[in-house]
Amino acid sequence: MQPSMNEEKLKCLIKTALVEVLAEQQDLFQEAIEAALEDIALAHAFKEGEKTKPVRREEVFKVLEGKA
Repeated sequence: MQPSMNEEKLKCLIKTALVEVLAEQQDLFQEAIEAALEDIALAHAFKEGEKTKPVRREEVFKVLEGKA
């Protein structure tokens, strides 16, 4: 079954609108992508952390502060 001309026009209009929104709201779109990537990275870090032995809180802060 071949799409009708109205379906093609609607598809084109939706694509055009989406491109315009992304162009106009580029910073908002970028922030959303960055937040999603951070969430994914954090989830991976939690999974990796489950495979290691526990450490004391003080040891973690020493590493973060560059004192280790």
